[in-house]
Amino acid sequence: MSVRLFKPVQGCRVMSAEVIGLAEYRARRAGQAVPGDAHHVMSFADTSPRFHFWTGASGKRYVHTVYSLFDCPPLGLASYVLVRRANKTERAVLAIGRLSHEHASLNLAEIRQRAATLGADEVHVHLLASSVSECQAVEVDLRTAQFAARAN
Repeated sequence: MSVRLFKPVQGCRVMSAEVIGLAEYRARRAGQAVPGDAHHVMSFADTSPRFHFWTGASGKRYVHTVYSLFDCPPLGLASYVLVRRANKTERAVLAIGRLSHEHASLNLAEIRQRAATLGADEVHVHLLASSVSECQAVEVDLRTAQFAARAN
């Protein structure tokens, strides 16, 4: 595994990193089948990392699972970051929020509608919050970091 750090976007001071598997990345880049893939088909998951870390204003890092807008599954309790990828190294945060519906399909509809309205192409979902208050704390910490970065 390797961690790759990204440069801030237009004065943004929020640090982010992605975790990538080097052996898997090299095999896919070379066009080779990856062990465990019976039928290798290029997709969003093949070209983008599966996990991304966002750092809140508190300095705490939150791991997020990365989905394309169309590959995002129905979700329960979670906070999310809607992102537009300019290229492989730059991410623009468009919105930070949390899911509040009891039904996972309503949460998915909310994410897709908001992402489509804002022009997002990735959904970063933090699934490790164990309660509504913890989920809200993650959302506030990440929003505060974005606000502070934009103010500087």
